[in-house]
Amino acid sequence: MLQDLRAVLLVLGVLLSVLGGAMLAPMTVDLATGNRDWRAFAEGAAITLFFGGALTIANWGQVDSLSVRGAFLLTTGAWLVLGAFAAAPLYYAGLGLSAAEAFFEAVSGLTTTGATVLTGLDGLPAGVLLWRAILQWIGGIGIIVMALAVLPMLRVGGMQLFRLESSDTSEKLLPRAREIAGSIAAIYLGLSVACAIAYVAAGMGPFDAITHAMTTVSIGGFSTSDRSMGAFTQYGADLVCVVFMLLAALPFGLYVLAVRGHTARLLRDDQVRLFLSMAAMLVMAIIVYLWAVDIHEPAEGLRLALFNVVSIMTTTGYATGDYTLWGGAAACFFFMIAFLGGCAGSTAGGIKTFRIHIGVLALRSYVLSMARPHITHRPYYNGRPVTDAEVFSVLSFLFIFLGCFTVLAIYLSMLGLDMQTALSGAVAAMSNVGPGVGPVIGPAGTYQPLPDAAKWVLALAMIVGRLEVVTALVLLTPSFWRG
Repeated sequence: MLQDLRAVLLVLGVLLSVLGGAMLAPMTVDLATGNRDWRAFAEGAAITLFFGGALTIANWGQVDSLSVRGAFLLTTGAWLVLGAFAAAPLYYAGLGLSAAEAFFEAVSGLTTTGATVLTGLDGLPAGVLLWRAILQWIGGIGIIVMALAVLPMLRVGGMQLFRLESSDTSEKLLPRAREIAGSIAAIYLGLSVACAIAYVAAGMGPFDAITHAMTTVSIGGFSTSDRSMGAFTQYGADLVCVVFMLLAALPFGLYVLAVRGHTARLLRDDQVRLFLSMAAMLVMAIIVYLWAVDIHEPAEGLRLALFNVVSIMTTTGYATGDYTLWGGAAACFFFMIAFLGGCAGSTAGGIKTFRIHIGVLALRSYVLSMARPHITHRPYYNGRPVTDAEVFSVLSFLFIFLGCFTVLAIYLSMLGLDMQTALSGAVAAMSNVGPGVGPVIGPAGTYQPLPDAAKWVLALAMIVGRLEVVTALVLLTPSFWRG
């Protein structure tokens, strides 16, 4: 246990040092633009680097492996600790945020949720806007590495299906994680640069293009405008955004394999094909609805439907219009697709496409076995049979996810939130979507009117959702701490 603790503290120290170094970027921007908020970032960087450096030096040594218990501690502790330190500049930046609001905003950034308590984004200091984008960009790559290197080892909700190489059964986490992270970082950076260039070509200014590229590839959804992506549609930035949201919602592990020459794996993957098929069907469904109720012109309706469905389905959370004004059926539609999410091993949140796929396959197998009990009906995924353990873990995840959503919605309603806000706020936090439905936290609103108690619990729910639920809940079991 002591070796695990040293490893966890060492990694946390390194992560805090990286976070503190990242604070120097918005500090420099505010200094260059003459904004006094540079002091908040300077103080935040000093504090974060001090604690990060102290933890790193105190626990420095050769760490070759991490047990399952250590991995659970690390994956949960990292989001909590980084969220707390990332909130410091926001709290001291003169934005008038309470401690709950600063923590909420920072956690929303790191978990790439995109929910915000800030208003008047168009007039905020450039340093604050850049810091929000940096948090989402850091969180996005952290999510991918965790999903591919850590969660399969923990067997969380069927994630063991997504080892980069199925033959890898080693529990030596860190060397393997370094190898995976290096390949992913290059792809992640390349996508971000390509997205920024495409945004500039679509009429965005350099600063808006860079910040939106960070929050698009990370599937975060933080914008520099209160109108979100709706402020940049004149030259087609919303269409560029759709392309990169879809690319970021695909498994980055398959990108790594494609770069190594296994391009066919990306094109033939069951999860990828189902995700793209679902996206096409859902977009078509809302297009038909908009044409049927005659809310928008056909061309405008097609563009609005394409962007907003992809944004919510991938859990990005951008908006080009208030889809809650399209009628009750549309609001219900967007509430439901917020559960879906992108592919496993991507920057997206939600339940994930592969779990939906495995759940449907398991249900089909069960129905067939009831009809023909003497014949074995084993589901197959990507050409190999799905084990009973994998089916069990996926179904357990779905049950626990929906259970946590229900408990969270009930708690929010007990705090005085109306039912629409409570339900959509619960799914927006658990799925890391960002906006909910309704006039309060919908795409045209913010989470600022909510009481601080709701902001604290929603911030924790974002972390639980980003940790694939089970990872965080395991820490609450007494047997975990006993051995």
